[in-house]
Amino acid sequence: FLQNKRKLYLNKRKTGQEQEVKAACFLKTQGYQILERNYRCKKGEIDLIAREGQYLVFVEVKYRSTNESGLPEEAVDLRKQRQISRVAAWYLTEKGLDIYTPCRFDVVAIEGEEIRLYRDAFLYQG
Repeated sequence: FLQNKRKLYLNKRKTGQEQEVKAACFLKTQGYQILERNYRCKKGEIDLIAREGQYLVFVEVKYRSTNESGLPEEAVDLRKQRQISRVAAWYLTEKGLDIYTPCRFDVVAIEGEEIRLYRDAFLYQG
């Protein structure tokens, strides 16, 4: 049982990484410069950190093979937004950036082969 559970987790992780690569490639075509992938700290993880123009952009990537369990973007609920916001604040501090650094939070939703970009998808949730 545990071996099957671990195999399922590893498959999900591999799929997640593949979708993050797909999202990063897509964002590059939209003019984003990818700075970090899978940034981790004690507050959590952010899938992608990028720069677009003057903005430092924290990007959450959500994937669904079908919409049976809802749209991928719907998974970025308030709890997830708070966690991403905490990690973003940590990142700014770690990099010596101040609160005046123009930032925003984007979501890339991937459903099957369709990619949807939500710029400025949510505000900082302190």
